[in-house]
Amino acid sequence: MVMESALPLLPIGIVLTASLLIMVSGKRPNLREFWSVAGAVLTFISVTAMIPAIWRGDQLVYTLSQIAPGISLNFRVDALSLIFGIVSSFLWIFASFYNIGYMRSLNEHAQTRYYACFAIAILGAQGVSYSGSLFSLYLFYEIITLFTYPLVAHHQDEEGYEGGKKYLVYLMGTSKGLLLPAVILTYVMTGTLDFSDNIRNGVFPASADHLWITVTYVLFIGGFAKAAIMPFHNWLPSAMVAPTPVSALLHAVAVVKAGVFCIARVMLSTFGTGTLQDLGLGLVTAYFVSFTILAASIIALTKDDLKARLAYSTVSQLSYIILGVALLDNTGVLGGIIHIVNHGFSKITLFFCAGAIYVALHKKKISDMAGIGYAMPFTMGAFALASLSMIGAPPVAGFTTKWYLLNGALKIDNIPIVIVLMASTLLNAGYFIPITIKAFFEGKKERWSRKDIREAPLTMVVPLVLASLISLALGMFPDFFVGLIGRLF
Repeated sequence: MVMESALPLLPIGIVLTASLLIMVSGKRPNLREFWSVAGAVLTFISVTAMIPAIWRGDQLVYTLSQIAPGISLNFRVDALSLIFGIVSSFLWIFASFYNIGYMRSLNEHAQTRYYACFAIAILGAQGVSYSGSLFSLYLFYEIITLFTYPLVAHHQDEEGYEGGKKYLVYLMGTSKGLLLPAVILTYVMTGTLDFSDNIRNGVFPASADHLWITVTYVLFIGGFAKAAIMPFHNWLPSAMVAPTPVSALLHAVAVVKAGVFCIARVMLSTFGTGTLQDLGLGLVTAYFVSFTILAASIIALTKDDLKARLAYSTVSQLSYIILGVALLDNTGVLGGIIHIVNHGFSKITLFFCAGAIYVALHKKKISDMAGIGYAMPFTMGAFALASLSMIGAPPVAGFTTKWYLLNGALKIDNIPIVIVLMASTLLNAGYFIPITIKAFFEGKKERWSRKDIREAPLTMVVPLVLASLISLALGMFPDFFVGLIGRLF
């Protein structure tokens, strides 16, 4: 049942208020950090207020403004919306505490700008989550791009500006050159930018020209460059010049996750699984992103810089989400969407660990990390657990993803996709397991004492340990998110 409700506006309003309070508290660091944490907690609470309605199978809708016939600034919450809304708001809590330890330990400059832009990026992610139309989605998608640029270029050095420029050129170039034309073509063919309530039928009428629907679809896939599908991925490794909490934001919460969410939303709510199947676009998309899954994993094997390896891991892992939806089978779609959750908690753990290693030991290269498991047992223990999730080993969260994706591929008798999933799992193990082995089984051989432990500040270690334990819990008890996603079908 469709219910009119202003609840989708509440988390967006809370984040906006928190952003403003952060800006006006610039000269009072403790108060500025309080607003960041309080904003994150209140945002998550406001998101959870929508769970009962969605669990019943209802949809929450609200129109803020009618721009033109068929073009509205409107909001709609269904199971897919809520999945991304929960992940982005909950992980903001972890990131807020982690930010405090990281920024204070390194005495970073421009912290007020940093915290404010961080919050507004979350605002964009929340807006993308609950968008009820392509117009709303495009607006909030661009907000994320504009306000994450200062975060990528935060260090204001030559490397930072170069990484920020590439980031902006890729994302603004594709959104203006590909995404906007796709939105316009959709409106011309359908007379509306609103999303469909039926993931089977989509919005395109039977009379629409198949060639132009296909062209529009290709433009959408290329236009959402935040999804980092090859060849539109190169901005992501370059953006690793940003502070580590920003890298975690880019990969696990707001930016690339927003990109794959947008593709999933457009595939399901604009085109519909029926249209994609009739035009043969589902499996073409699955094969296309399979190349990204394998190629990015192979590149990750060659990277000695920890953040660079994690960046290429993200390029690979996020294509699992698109692959699952592209299978156009309920089991595969479930596997793709649940990876939004599973990848979010596991990948933010890995980047938090990378930041903690840098703060505590000033190490960036994997080749320099022999024995650090003894110096940082909590950090590297969490890293090992999150790595198992990325590999897809039971009982950690990533196993649930691989289980549903494999079953989805088998249900449609697509053996090539099964081979891709198995090969990518071996590649995942190839670039993650050596890090854990180096940390715990190389280097210092004699017994370490407590005085040898050199963990990062507690405000950094506690969030990363908790995030890794949640990855474990999600693998052992996936029923809530599986049941929630089931409301889509």
